[in-house]
Amino acid sequence: MRRRAPRPLSQALDGVVREAEPAGLLPRVQRAWTDVVGAQLAAATRPVSEQNRVVTVSCESSVWAQELALLAPDLVGRLNTSEGPGEGQRIERLRFVVGSGSSDA
Repeated sequence: MRRRAPRPLSQALDGVVREAEPAGLLPRVQRAWTDVVGAQLAAATRPVSEQNRVVTVSCESSVWAQELALLAPDLVGRLNTSEGPGEGQRIERLRFVVGSGSSDA
């Protein structure tokens, strides 16, 4: 019997992490964020809260917040089609704030 090569730990844990992830719109957006916006934008921004299908995204500067506000309609469409969300998990709009943004969603 031939043994298979070991898998990287991150690959082995990927399924476990997805199963342990809380259900809801915000975790789905957080998971898809880097793929949708790209690595450079993801490094400067992060989705921090969700209320009534409005996702608040924290930006490290007002320049990023303004730039993303212009891209918001496209980002909403791309996030809504990523990983096939159900009707109850569709984003209505994105809100961009400078700083943490978690206290006023």
